[in-house]
Amino acid sequence: MQIPEWTKPALTGAGAGAIALAIIGFSWGGWMTGSAAAKMSSEESLAAVASVLTPYCVEKSQMDPKSVDILAEFNKASTYQRRGIVEKAGWATPLGAEKPDRGLAEACRIALTKDT
Repeated sequence: MQIPEWTKPALTGAGAGAIALAIIGFSWGGWMTGSAAAKMSSEESLAAVASVLTPYCVEKSQMDPKSVDILAEFNKASTYQRRGIVEKAGWATPLGAEKPDRGLAEACRIALTKDT
């Protein structure tokens, strides 16, 4: 069987084009793998849930009988300790959950910092 002379350059060009297309697509074209899309979706949904529940957390902090003492401790604490105080107080624990939500605690910390 005779292979035409132009076959090798054509296949080389097609392979180089495919590689270039993949590099350009993933770098600048906005393409992504399924796992990267799933990770982005998960992070965005957690952020959305935290932003929706932030008013609940702030209201819970206002209704807490110990809020004066906790907020005094909160205001004295450094920025990186404040999320732990919100979690420990139980203000970042959604209804039906056993443990506080870290994203909600961070959003609540930011909201409480704005209020003070």
